[in-house]
Amino acid sequence: MYQIDLMSRIPIYEQIIEQTQRFILMGLLRPGDKMPSVRNLSVELSVNPNTIQRAYTDMCSRGMLCAAAGKGCFVAGEALLSVRAEKEGKIEAFRQLTEELMLAGFGKEQLLRTVEEVWRSRPESGEEEKHD
Repeated sequence: MYQIDLMSRIPIYEQIIEQTQRFILMGLLRPGDKMPSVRNLSVELSVNPNTIQRAYTDMCSRGMLCAAAGKGCFVAGEALLSVRAEKEGKIEAFRQLTEELMLAGFGKEQLLRTVEEVWRSRPESGEEEKHD
């Protein structure tokens, strides 16, 4: 399920967090689902267990996961809300990037076409608006 890009500038623990967020948003991970053990995931990805533990600890502090002593980590009940709230902060970054691209000479139609292409690539590609 997880894929790590060892050549990426993004630290491995952040890649794990980003992929977990994506899995939660896509509904592949749901509240109550058990996460792979640190040991199993470290073997599967050929990554140091401390890196996996760091990702899990970070996700627990963000409200995405909850740890049960002796039982492992589970997707938190409010994981979807937590991830969505975190992603909302990217709207301003998107606004700034749009402005930069506009100043660099990219046309409105090209930018809208790109957004439409991404939107259509979604598995359930519905047109409904989830956020304002």
